[in-house]
Amino acid sequence: KLYLEAGSNVITTNTFGANELKLDKLGYTVEEVVDNAINMAKKAIEESDKSKPRFVALDLGPIGEMLEPIGTLSFDRAYEIFKRQAIQGEKSGANLIIIETMMDLYEAKAAVLAAKENTNLPVFCTMTFDENGRSFTGCMPESMVATIEGLGVDAIGVNCSLGPKQLIPIVEKISKMATVPVIVQANAGLPDIVNGQAIYNVDSEEFFIGVEKFVQLGASIIGGCCGTNPEFIKKISDNISTLKKVEIEKNNSCVVCSPSKFVEIKSPTVIGERLNPTGRNLDYIINLGLEQIEGGADILNVNVGLPDIDEKKMMPKVIKEMQSVMDVPLQVDSSNIEALEQGLRYYNGKPILNSVNGEDEILDSILPLVKKYGAAVVGLTLDKRGIPETAEERVKIAKKILNKALEYGIKKEDVFIDTLVLPVSSDGKSGKETLKALELVKHELGLKTLLGVSNISFGLPNRELLNRNFLSLALGKGLDLPIVNPNISGIMETIDAYKMLYDIDKQGKSYVEKYGNTQNVAGKNTSSSKEYSLKEIIEKGLKSEAEIKTTELLKEMEPLSIVNESIIPALNSVGVKFEKGIVFLPQLIASAETVQKSFAIIKEALMKNNKEEVVKGKIILATVEGDIHDIGKNIVKVILESYGFKVIDLGKNVPAEEVLRVAREQEITLVGLSALMTTTVKSMEKTIMLIRES
Repeated sequence: KLYLEAGSNVITTNTFGANELKLDKLGYTVEEVVDNAINMAKKAIEESDKSKPRFVALDLGPIGEMLEPIGTLSFDRAYEIFKRQAIQGEKSGANLIIIETMMDLYEAKAAVLAAKENTNLPVFCTMTFDENGRSFTGCMPESMVATIEGLGVDAIGVNCSLGPKQLIPIVEKISKMATVPVIVQANAGLPDIVNGQAIYNVDSEEFFIGVEKFVQLGASIIGGCCGTNPEFIKKISDNISTLKKVEIEKNNSCVVCSPSKFVEIKSPTVIGERLNPTGRNLDYIINLGLEQIEGGADILNVNVGLPDIDEKKMMPKVIKEMQSVMDVPLQVDSSNIEALEQGLRYYNGKPILNSVNGEDEILDSILPLVKKYGAAVVGLTLDKRGIPETAEERVKIAKKILNKALEYGIKKEDVFIDTLVLPVSSDGKSGKETLKALELVKHELGLKTLLGVSNISFGLPNRELLNRNFLSLALGKGLDLPIVNPNISGIMETIDAYKMLYDIDKQGKSYVEKYGNTQNVAGKNTSSSKEYSLKEIIEKGLKSEAEIKTTELLKEMEPLSIVNESIIPALNSVGVKFEKGIVFLPQLIASAETVQKSFAIIKEALMKNNKEEVVKGKIILATVEGDIHDIGKNIVKVILESYGFKVIDLGKNVPAEEVLRVAREQEITLVGLSALMTTTVKSMEKTIMLIRES
């Protein structure tokens, strides 16, 4: 009622943590808590001034456990947890759902899908970002907008973590991209902990100055987060007439992304080919993907369509495995509709879907998936009659695909056209017609273009020669997305030369840097068949290769030498890159887990030789009493174990007395305590004091 009296239009329910995992030990069901919370909010509205529009927002916060691959919670399990909350929210009479304080883009996606697929309520979503402009898991604001807006939310934005001043650059990035209303709920500055209490340093006057700036940047829904109270809301409400909505010029370029990598489609953006599950060997796929990224691929094409493979099962498996190690965006490629949907559902970010064609049945079955999951889509210029011989006929099909996509609400920028490359060995005119069609699509329809370049040389000798020259001609005609093997240096040399000649590479900086001190031989195959060292394997997070390599090294090296010369330097290198923002939490965890695979082999070898295990000491880790968040603790655990410490993990909601008991019994001198909520800092203080006194 105090917030309503202060002028709030929307009040959020006290259900931030009301999920089945957190309520498990409290004796109440999700349904009971959600229903009571919404009824409380509705009652407050009934007893308040009716002259303003008033709404109840069901508040959904993070689950409290990390999703795979960083944690152990599956995407499907997270979806079911949010689904249960959302269904009850609508049943109890909430007017909208607000998903807030999300640190993980994947968790935000699970929550949005759960809300959209199981209710008819409007859905708002906000994530939280650090001062470095990224979320806790490395997600960029731009990636959030591209992904979450693509899923069909009604408003998007940022809340928590930072005060008004620190949020300005983040709000600016979101506002430039978002086409739905932008929400900003800042904290009242950054807190200081005084006597176990969080004290915020920004008052309502200073907060409102930040609000004015947010509105100038394009925000149209304003609220407060940690440290704010009804006084802050009243200040905004009393001065609302001084705030004028601002229309911001939007960045309408096409983008695809993973959480930590945001790729704006420009000419040329390289898609790496050749990724399929040969022999179902996922390590082979990962290595191939890493090679192509090192070769210069901006995006990787993933196709799992081989005989005897269940594409529907294999597609999400491959995507999840790839995203645990690499951060480039993916193109999901299949002729199997079920496999395509699985790829779109479990991909973390905004992907490209490859592909649709001019057949009505295909368009009407696949384009709704593209719209639902917010992907970009490749349109092939063929229909039931096959691939037209002439460029003009191919352009007609391209136009049909575009119009159908627009009917489904897919943005023009998200439609790419493949004018299809046929081998010149079978038809000498095919290359010329493909290039002509590409130019017409580019200039008459204004669409991005894509080609599988190497098809041109099929069945002919010296294929790289034809591929390079055809690529050069296609780039000149406006090809945006060449699908190529970037490990053929002649291919990347052609692209580098094009960028230099067309003034894309300003002043030739990249060209000179790359070729200034080298004697490059055109057409040289740079495909990396080299064997990675254990240090490189750890840095790349190649878990199964770590086992093989460690076994090999043990034949010629002492276990401790492997630890000191390969494992620790690798972890230190990854740690430095993490601090500098070159790699992010998923890669850090992948490297730490890879080390654990290596340690398992070393431990086994030591036991066989009756030698003692390499252990640097024992450490207790625990989330303090009253707090059931174990995100931070689990990350610290996996890193410490990777450095050779034995971790005694007491879990979450651990009483001070239990920590003391274990420390005494096992003679442990180092204790790590974790808490996410400011309300449980007191428990941490109590535990520390009890250990010190004892």
